[in-house]
Amino acid sequence: MAPVKVTKICCIGAGYVGGPTCAVIALKCPHIKVTIVDLNAARIDAWNSPDFELPIYEPGLEDVVRQARGKNLFFSTDVDRGIEEADLIFVSVNTPTKKSGVGAGSAADLNYVELATRRIATVATSSKIVVEKSTVPCRTAESMRTILEANSKPNCRFDILSNPEFLAEGTAISDLFNPDRVLIGSLQTPEGRDASDSLVSVYANWVPTDRILTVGLWSSELSKLAANAMLAQRISSINALSAICEATGANIDEVAHAIGYDSRVGPKFLKASVGFGGSCFQKDILNLVYLAESCHLPEVAAYWRQVVEMNEYQKRRFSKRVVDTLFKTITGKACGRLSSIIADTGDTRESAAITLIRDFQAERALINIYDPKVEHSQIWADLQEASPLVPLDNIKKQVTICNSALEACKDAEAVVIATEWKEFTEIDWEAVYQNMNKPAFVFDGRLLVDADKLRKIGFKDAQMPLL
Repeated sequence: MAPVKVTKICCIGAGYVGGPTCAVIALKCPHIKVTIVDLNAARIDAWNSPDFELPIYEPGLEDVVRQARGKNLFFSTDVDRGIEEADLIFVSVNTPTKKSGVGAGSAADLNYVELATRRIATVATSSKIVVEKSTVPCRTAESMRTILEANSKPNCRFDILSNPEFLAEGTAISDLFNPDRVLIGSLQTPEGRDASDSLVSVYANWVPTDRILTVGLWSSELSKLAANAMLAQRISSINALSAICEATGANIDEVAHAIGYDSRVGPKFLKASVGFGGSCFQKDILNLVYLAESCHLPEVAAYWRQVVEMNEYQKRRFSKRVVDTLFKTITGKACGRLSSIIADTGDTRESAAITLIRDFQAERALINIYDPKVEHSQIWADLQEASPLVPLDNIKKQVTICNSALEACKDAEAVVIATEWKEFTEIDWEAVYQNMNKPAFVFDGRLLVDADKLRKIGFKDAQMPLL
């Protein structure tokens, strides 16, 4: 059996992974029709909006969609038609951490993966290559294959592949254009290898073949969890060292610089901060923890859980430093926040900023929030989810969403920076200082601004809590 020549791709899920990934595939493979489907009509309408007000912000994404949409890139709510027409189907649905039941707090909730898989089995009348694109626990493909084979129609064959994404929010499009590697996992059977070769041929349209790695199915699934766990581990390690630096008078930037010069270590992910956020790191580590516990490896589970616990400690330490510096109380005081998860993304999932705002709410502070890209409705939804027992009207009594950084800082006692937006380095800090209550403080949770410059302007404690 020869590899299938892919001419039509369907992606189930028009979110942060499926949308950008398949938009780039469409751009780089003009001979392949790519249809991204989702049951969320509002999201699909946004992808199809005439003015390109896309539901996701990533630098370069709008340009990609402008070039391909309506030619060989389509967005639709007709999931069944997309499945029926496709040779290859990406399953790119949400896999959040379970909130109840077995594994609550650590295991991935695979409900959407199962629903998508069952829909494929119900609708498909011809053989398909089904590709896991969502981040899933090891051996999820086995469950998908069981569902597909149990519900498939006569003469309908399904080959399962794992193709995890390794995108960084804020650089997703450049990561897709020039990936470090593309990982494709398959069953090590002739049919599995043929399916793998079919997907390899898609990526080979722009990715050098030496960067396309083909491995076993279970190795591919585990590699995604392992990669994110290792990166998060570095962040928690440098943040742990930042606490020692603060206690001893050492400078964490200098320590990180010295460590990064070691070729065995390297400089990446060694920048101390208020802690990591995003949809992947914490979720994937907890997934790894649950996997280790399920395999009766408690010491391994405890090791990886500590990475998350250190991240939570860092956020608590930051909040406490703000309160301690502002004379042990922030009740009734205004704190300007410049925030989201990381620069160049509108994604707020697991944002450290949300945790900090919740902590400041508990201290009865007045909080002004500004973010260049996050919709106000999303901010309110995030804050309500973080404090489910507090009515939204009560949250709005303490929190104000502002339309500019200067507005967020006006009449505030302190400014808290939680994101590395370039805009925040270009703020007129002298104007900010003039409009703040005195003494005025800046707490830089991303080591973004020039502390010496802020001191000269008049800010207090501009040498931020992590230095």
